[in-house]
Amino acid sequence: MEQKLSLQQKLLQKLSPQQIQVIKLLEIPTMQLEQRIKKEVEENPVLEIDWDNSATKEESDGNDQDQNNDIDNDEFSFDDYISDDDDIPSYKTAANNYSKNDSYTEIPFSVGTTFHENLKDQLGMVQIDEEDRKLAEYMIGNIDDDGYLRRDLYSISDDLAFNLNLEVRKEKLEEILKIIQDFDPPGVGARNLKECLLLQLKRKKGNHKDLALTIIKSSFEEFTKKHYDKIKKKLDLSDEELKEGIDEILRLNPKPGSAYSNPQNKSNQHIIPDFILDNIDGELNLSLNQQNVPDLKINDTYLEMMRALARQQKKKSKDQKDALTFVKQKIDSAKWFIDAITQRNNTLLLTMLEIINFQKEFFKDGDETKMRPMILKDIAIKTGLDISTISRVSNSKYIQTHFGIFPLKYFFSEGLQKDDGEEVSTREIKSILQDCIDNEDKQKPLTDEKLALILKEKSYNIARRTVAKYREQLNIPVARLRKQL
Repeated sequence: MEQKLSLQQKLLQKLSPQQIQVIKLLEIPTMQLEQRIKKEVEENPVLEIDWDNSATKEESDGNDQDQNNDIDNDEFSFDDYISDDDDIPSYKTAANNYSKNDSYTEIPFSVGTTFHENLKDQLGMVQIDEEDRKLAEYMIGNIDDDGYLRRDLYSISDDLAFNLNLEVRKEKLEEILKIIQDFDPPGVGARNLKECLLLQLKRKKGNHKDLALTIIKSSFEEFTKKHYDKIKKKLDLSDEELKEGIDEILRLNPKPGSAYSNPQNKSNQHIIPDFILDNIDGELNLSLNQQNVPDLKINDTYLEMMRALARQQKKKSKDQKDALTFVKQKIDSAKWFIDAITQRNNTLLLTMLEIINFQKEFFKDGDETKMRPMILKDIAIKTGLDISTISRVSNSKYIQTHFGIFPLKYFFSEGLQKDDGEEVSTREIKSILQDCIDNEDKQKPLTDEKLALILKEKSYNIARRTVAKYREQLNIPVARLRKQL
């Protein structure tokens, strides 16, 4: 085969490292931006936090301020930390952190107990042999956070044979499970909802306990589907008796594990808004939330070092060239990162300002019915940015207004035309649907067909299937499952 060389021109679109960096910074919310900046400062010695201009300076403690002032004034010296006699720093041998009598008081530390630890504590109060205790602990480990044992006993028996080399019959596991099902909270260790409700009813006291047990045992399928007429006919019950039995069941907890709540173990997700919108005498004032985001600058020492290396006229050694190259790369990287942060802030503000202008009537008082239909393309046209950029800005970002905190995606919705030709947001229709369902007669809830007729009377001409779609998006069940006695 003949080999030959040839020239070929290609036109390719490639993102530069700076563009990639801007895109990545644009996607992350304020909470993660603070962590990203700290990581960059740790990795790049040229980049440092400008404590003089940073908003975080006021929140730092006195020790941190002294330390930062030493760094800014270039007064850092290894001689302050290295002893002349040995290599042990003096701060390690200092006793300034103790009181005069060389004693200290221990501060008690409170730890929470998990749901499974609580079950194991109850197991410790049961008189059983060591082998049964191991089986019970293994079964407790298979109970999920809702309090259910989702795996069947045959599978657990196989696991015990493979993992613990124990041959255990299903009947033996049934005995162990009954012990666990006597633990608190009532209903724990159930394998399905029916068993969970029965376990709770057996330990419950009340005048209608037997009626509720009968309904669950004989008409559980009808109960879950709210076929109350079938239950009345099957058990020969009056309306009052049926209501008393159903009310008794509804007082039970379908997820007994959730009843065990320990405040020490709660992990609440805090939302930090990226934008703050203030309404001052009817004027909307938008600002970025920079409370925990520090200002950055380039270390003057490295800048002077690069200038000194560059000014040297004589032939530089290899180490000096390497040092100059290293410092230059780090300085360039620091400049790119600072520019990327600035570009990110400008893009966020530009996009949010256009969203506010588009939905100005809504932002004045928070009335959902005043929200206009808006898609990503509308904002992309107004800002002159790409749709993908608008998507990155609106992803995982929040804005704080005088009537609540909202994700940016909340303001984007499709449009629908009324009979009079006016274009309205689908969010407005969902709001009307929600109001209709909230105010309906719960004994005779509105079906999708009736909801479609109500909307048609209000000039919203939409089909029943569309009503069903909006209802599902609002996480509202069908009319039959909303029925109450």
